[in-house]
Amino acid sequence: MEPAKIFQGNIQEALNQPWPQTVDAARKIQEQLRSQVIRDDGFSTVQYVAGVDVGFEDNYRITKAAVAVLRYPSLELVERAIARIPTTFPYIPGFLSFREIPALLQALQKLNTIPDLILCDGQGFAHPRRFGIACHLGVLLDVPAIGVAKSRLIGTHEELAAEKGSWQSLWDKEERVGAILRSRANVKPLYISIGHKISLETAINWVLRCTPKYRLPETTRLADRFASAREG
Repeated sequence: MEPAKIFQGNIQEALNQPWPQTVDAARKIQEQLRSQVIRDDGFSTVQYVAGVDVGFEDNYRITKAAVAVLRYPSLELVERAIARIPTTFPYIPGFLSFREIPALLQALQKLNTIPDLILCDGQGFAHPRRFGIACHLGVLLDVPAIGVAKSRLIGTHEELAAEKGSWQSLWDKEERVGAILRSRANVKPLYISIGHKISLETAINWVLRCTPKYRLPETTRLADRFASAREG
């Protein structure tokens, strides 16, 4: 079957699943699906990288999801997609995916360009139950995914050097769950963790490849802009 049909089929299957309405139900899904996370590289050639992000409108009643697809290695924007749906899950740390993924799936469904790799604005394996939004979306779509978070949810690390490209492992209960990465010299670091079908070292490498100038990868920067825009 063609990759585009597989991708769209995975989205439709995820949309057809009943979505949890309580924290207990959401926790059970995280515990059930986390064993499906693949922590090794499951891809080779990358032609398109995507960033996904979510904003909110009408006093958080509406979830607005944005997807930006960039050509690699030029990092030029080739497609974007927006979706708006009523917000159905409250803001609870550790359960971000249940608030954001329904809208993201609808935005991803609009794409004509299928990404080979997705960078998520949020955590992946660096999560109390090792199943943040990057893991959740990656498993649902069966697409390599990386968590690129602007703040730390869990874990400790050694002191980080100021130079771009410096990184330290992020540890939680003696388990390496991610890394803290200096994506630009002398600016606040990013917190990187695997989502699906990628190793941590490869994830760090790809975040740096997608971050030629600013603190955030171009994928995340553009998706954030589209998700935050009042129009579009």
